[in-house]
Amino acid sequence: MKKGYTSVPLSFNRKMVAASASVTAKKKTFHSLAEVDISEPRRLIKAHLEKTGEKLSLTAYIVYCLAQVIRENPHLNSFIRRNRLITLDELTIGVLVEREFDGEKVPEHVSIRSAQDLTFRKINEQIREFKNHAATRLGTSSGMAWIRFIPGFLLKTFIRMADRNLKMAKRYGKVAVTAVGMFSREPVWFIPHGSGTVLITVGSIEQRTVFIENNHETREFLCLTGSFDHDIVDGAPAARFMNQFLEAVKSGRYLTIDS
Repeated sequence: MKKGYTSVPLSFNRKMVAASASVTAKKKTFHSLAEVDISEPRRLIKAHLEKTGEKLSLTAYIVYCLAQVIRENPHLNSFIRRNRLITLDELTIGVLVEREFDGEKVPEHVSIRSAQDLTFRKINEQIREFKNHAATRLGTSSGMAWIRFIPGFLLKTFIRMADRNLKMAKRYGKVAVTAVGMFSREPVWFIPHGSGTVLITVGSIEQRTVFIENNHETREFLCLTGSFDHDIVDGAPAARFMNQFLEAVKSGRYLTIDS
């Protein structure tokens, strides 16, 4: 007689995600949903592809814009440890990149170190190299393969400790970008979970006809979610930050061949 269901063991990645979600659900995170016109940066990316055959990464562009705005707001590159606010000198931006292991598609973390000092091209190269690097196990490319040796019942404890650990903050950052939402085909925003102070989640790209200077134009809009740790960031500073960030992304001014 058939059981009517299938049963397989949870992968380590799923256990890690569940443990992380359980811990971060208790954080005082608030979110800002936004749309930004990315017609100009997308035009520049397309023009560069047609001219050189090189495909530039929109994710790398988002990371670069974020790094430049955080440079102007260094107090956001911080976290709380033992009732003290720790502000990091070096900006490390964590980027979640989707990869496939044993038939399972999972997000893997890559750290962009000294992001505030890197050019767009350097960030683009780092993300591309990470994506192309062959790996047989989650964490081997990012230097986090050791996490697999942590027993499942200790994962929550580990995540709570790591969230307040100075060495972990320096290595993996307190600012992050996740761009898996770009695979959606409809207007979609995502409300993430995460331990960072600032987390930018990239949603889908939507084409929309708008009226500009007496003309109808088809423009491309990117759905974005900005998430902030309310223990560190209040609403007004977060709103000002998002305005700066969206303007930087929209302008395309950082997207040049020499940047």
